[in-house]
Amino acid sequence: MSSTLNSLNKQIISCKKCPRLVKWREEIAITKVLRFSKENYWGKPVPGFGDINAEILLVGLAPAAHGANRTGRMFTGDKSGDWLYRALHKAGFSNNAVSIDCEDGLTWNNVYITATCRCAPPQNKPSKDEIQNCRPFILEELRLLKKYRVIIGLGKIGFEAGFDCAKENGLTELKHRPKFSHGVIEYLNPHLILIGSYHPSQQNTFTGKLTEPMFDSVFKSAKAHLKQKAASF
Repeated sequence: MSSTLNSLNKQIISCKKCPRLVKWREEIAITKVLRFSKENYWGKPVPGFGDINAEILLVGLAPAAHGANRTGRMFTGDKSGDWLYRALHKAGFSNNAVSIDCEDGLTWNNVYITATCRCAPPQNKPSKDEIQNCRPFILEELRLLKKYRVIIGLGKIGFEAGFDCAKENGLTELKHRPKFSHGVIEYLNPHLILIGSYHPSQQNTFTGKLTEPMFDSVFKSAKAHLKQKAASF
């Protein structure tokens, strides 16, 4: 499909496979919300980003209507991103605890961030067909990124996408998809694990279903696995 991440990202940005999502993301970019009324919205599919030599691959759900659909970078400019980048910074995977826009100077270390669906969906709920239309993009990312040893699925959909893509790419011999739960760790092969985490959505963080210590524990588990594997070489 693509020989480099740059060419893949160009294909992602120009994608118009899902009419419902195209209409929604572009409509939101025009109507905006009052607090961002003076900003120019991205309004296109959002590519993955991060350290191309990353050992950790984060798989989210989809861009938020006034987050990544506005800023053009995953988990940037919304409350979910506030939680994610705070946790990444504490774990040493980014140089800053906040992600405001593409010009905020954020850099990342050993982590690459992608999503199951690249367009902001109405009510944050892409259809099965829309998820399937986006599947070739994440499959290609997994082929092009060579060094990841941990996949973290944010939310059930991200967790299942991480597993399904790993299986389709021949990275695991597991016959059945593991059951999602927060903190679950599954060995896909001797060198690759899949970790589940509740998504840092406001629905989860406001209700206390996901707390900061719970979220931090996911990245502690990822670091522990990498440290253990490094010691075994």
